[in-house]
Amino acid sequence: MTHFFFSLTLGLYGCATAAYLACLLRTSPLLTIWASRLLSAGFIAHILSTVHLASKAHHLPLTNMQESLSFFSLLIIGAFLIFERRYKVTTLGSFVTPVALVMLSVASALHGEIRQLHPILQSYWFWIHALLAFISYAAFTIAFGVSVIYLIQRHFLKTKHFGALFQKLPPLETLDEISYRCFAVGFPLLTVAIISGAIWSEKAMGSYWVWDPKQTWSLITWFIYAALLHGRLTIGWRGKRAAMLSIIGFVVLLITFFGMKHSISW
Repeated sequence: MTHFFFSLTLGLYGCATAAYLACLLRTSPLLTIWASRLLSAGFIAHILSTVHLASKAHHLPLTNMQESLSFFSLLIIGAFLIFERRYKVTTLGSFVTPVALVMLSVASALHGEIRQLHPILQSYWFWIHALLAFISYAAFTIAFGVSVIYLIQRHFLKTKHFGALFQKLPPLETLDEISYRCFAVGFPLLTVAIISGAIWSEKAMGSYWVWDPKQTWSLITWFIYAALLHGRLTIGWRGKRAAMLSIIGFVVLLITFFGMKHSISW
């Protein structure tokens, strides 16, 4: 059953991604509606797949790379659907859904099996840490997509190229508001995730901080987003500088997630 729902999710996400990308090429209310419907259907199938897997494992499916990629993808789509309905930013899906689709595709290619939960993971601090970290990652992914669109729109405005694509992309003010909301949610959650992770580390391994690669890169990620949010709140960072730093932060986040050996430390 888990495999069925997972395969259904992958297919629906693929169709939805194609539809969202097509929205960049042509203006069609019907295409927009179907893109959102396909993605919503895929999201429901993804939830069912995750719930079924969790019921078999008796814990949240976050203990290996396959499960983590799938859960990351689920939260990205969930976050996007919230912003799409709130701000009517369909074209944001053209930049966000491909990221989730790639993650889920990689997850489908990995081998994963349900194993007995490692004793070191049998702590509620671990689950608090992991869940908050993934939600913050999803928020930063949305901010990344918004930043890419912001730079494209800014280029169109600077060059006075007001073509069809310019008309389809959200205005800079809307993009700036979405970006700020993503940071306002993602940064506090990442902060609490790191703190709860340190508490879990102390209880599980006897030390709050062991300076393994995951912890180090997580701290680097935190400093980047801290600098971005601090600059925005104190000296009014907007525009290209904030968008570029957001993209850099997301790249570092991916290095944290993919570049280091996946272990019990996030």
